Amino acid sequence: MKAAYITAPMQVEVRETPIPPLPEDGILLTVKACGVCGSDLRRWREGPAQGSETLIAGHEISGVVTAVGAQVSEFRVGEHLAVAPDVHCGKCHYCEHGLYNLCDHLRLIGITPGYDGGFAEYLVLTAEILSRGIVHRAPKTLSFPQAALAEPLSSVLAAHAQAGTTLGDTVVVMGAGPIGCLHLAMARARGARVILSEPSAVRRQMAERFAPELILDPSTQDVAAEVRRATDGRGADIAICANPVAATHAQAVELVRKRGTVVLFGGLPKANPMTTLNGNRLHYDELRVIGTFSYHPTYHALALEAIRRGLVQSEQIITHTFPLEQAAQAFEMAASGEALKVMVTMD
Repeated sequence: MKAAYITAPMQVEVRETPIPPLPEDGILLTVKACGVCGSDLRRWREGPAQGSETLIAGHEISGVVTAVGAQVSEFRVGEHLAVAPDVHCGKCHYCEHGLYNLCDHLRLIGITPGYDGGFAEYLVLTAEILSRGIVHRAPKTLSFPQAALAEPLSSVLAAHAQAGTTLGDTVVVMGAGPIGCLHLAMARARGARVILSEPSAVRRQMAERFAPELILDPSTQDVAAEVRRATDGRGADIAICANPVAATHAQAVELVRKRGTVVLFGGLPKANPMTTLNGNRLHYDELRVIGTFSYHPTYHALALEAIRRGLVQSEQIITHTFPLEQAAQAFEMAASGEALKVMVTMD
């Protein structure tokens, strides 16, 4: 089979490699689509991690069941599946409390050494993945790129559930990459007014298709002042930092109303993870600052349903598609800032 490997910083090679053997308690998936995620781009920029030189990346996956092990009765050949990366241990404190995304021993398909991902023609889903991972049947009315889009949408759904986004809220989304645009779409689907803050002119233009009420350029405008002007002086109910920029954390604290919520959605670079917030605003105005990471498996099923019902228009998010043979170009496009979601397809 063909598979794409990250071989060095900003280098992707498509190689021939053996089809992984089918375990008796697993299934073989013919991969049809796999999205390029921000975490894939970080690995691409840095080169392969120590001990993962042969790891196949990719964790926003969809495909068709091609073979089923003798001990598997739940799945059948021909079924369409959507697969997400998380594989929890099932035994730690957090797993026992249903907080699988916070598992102390979390493994990630396409990221953790030994767990090959979806930039390949075939992928084995082991018994561990089938029982403690995130695998759902995808409606056959969805295209394979649509089914793969369920993975990034899942984390967005989980974040809005934690924030409590609802009808009548004003939500400020900071960052208009693929995740920021999913936040725009989902906030509107939940009935909120949406304001976007994004420094890139290209991305501001792309974000217009999601119909935010107001689009701001933080490099030339006072975002907090503009948000207060648009909310009768109160400030936003919710601010979502959908980028890896610490300065937006401080800005978000200044633009939400009293008892407003700041969602730290995008992780910061590991080499520089510190942020600074106005402690007096948190204290006197009773602000809520929450971090959100990954999601419970139920949100993956809900994401498939949201896409099936058209609550999120996948054609607005998926802007570029490349065949597996052009995986290197897919990574370059995803990193260019001129695309939203980039998909690699195997057909």
